Amino acid sequence: MTKTLNRGWWLLRFLATIFLFVGALQLMKTGAASLDFLQAGGYFVRNAGSTLGLGWLGALFVLSGSPIAATALTLVAAGSISETQGFTMLTGSRLGAAFVVLVTAAIFALRSGKGEKMKPVSTAVMALSTTAIIYIPSALIGFVILRWGPYHRLNLQFPGGFSDLLDLIYGGILDTVESWPAILVFLGGLGVLLVSFKLLDTVMPNMDGEHMSEDRLAWLRRKWPMFALGCLVALVTMSVSVALTILVPLVAKGYVKREDILPYIMGANITTLGDTMLAAFALNSAAAVRIVLVGIIATTILSIVLLAFFYPQLKSGIWRFQRMIVKSKPRLAAFTAGLFLVPLAIIGVSGFAG
Repeated sequence: MTKTLNRGWWLLRFLATIFLFVGALQLMKTGAASLDFLQAGGYFVRNAGSTLGLGWLGALFVLSGSPIAATALTLVAAGSISETQGFTMLTGSRLGAAFVVLVTAAIFALRSGKGEKMKPVSTAVMALSTTAIIYIPSALIGFVILRWGPYHRLNLQFPGGFSDLLDLIYGGILDTVESWPAILVFLGGLGVLLVSFKLLDTVMPNMDGEHMSEDRLAWLRRKWPMFALGCLVALVTMSVSVALTILVPLVAKGYVKREDILPYIMGANITTLGDTMLAAFALNSAAAVRIVLVGIIATTILSIVLLAFFYPQLKSGIWRFQRMIVKSKPRLAAFTAGLFLVPLAIIGVSGFAG
């Protein structure tokens, strides 16, 4: 009886979360359609560079990439930005998503023994570096695919009746807020979206370090099993922030070696787009679906090529880089500051260039 009640309670929370998630997207789409500064030519969406910086900076401030990625899709669905701009904003959200790992690492380091303080920070630097190495070249691959005629004509959407269902469920709410200030509707939708992602964390399976921290097994040192594990954890938790943050306690406690985590990070950065794909379909926008799909294709291709043919070089290069950063407090401070200054500079230069 108790088990049945627990399952019923879980199902109720899950449905409520999905209701808020889809509703938030509809609110943001409605608000974005009338926001002047998010229309074509607006400073923050002037070109693909502007949206790249906006997505990156947004993910840093909300400590998660998924809400910003979903925001990019709503702007595309509303016609506020182009498909290419939506793709670069999605890419930016991925670059900033791993910042929460650095925040978690700093907190964990304060609680660690004197000789162990740098392990969590080192893990975070490796996560951020690997993410950049994957997503920046992947953006170039994705851009080429997006410009390819046959792919651009791809039209993947839910059946037509899905729009009618959305109108039935949310039509009354959207009619009510239609006369409200656009900025209020958009920010209100963003707030609901953030709440829905927090609730989603509570209904997804708990994948913390204690659940994963069995004896260090031999397969945790092999690249392909670790790659598959990263894919699985990010897919189940629907969050790369959660999937990568798990690494901090696992490395600090010695269950996983830092030099073996790169394949895990690469896998997590692919399947983390699962919730973003759900958002794309919920918006009933073929362009939004194409953006997410090309991101998955590009990151998968690059990750597999790097793991198959260049893994020793990649592993060695990132290891040397993180050692250079964490051994010097000024360099670590500069690295952290750069996470904010680089997207700000991209927005500034892109806005100036027009």
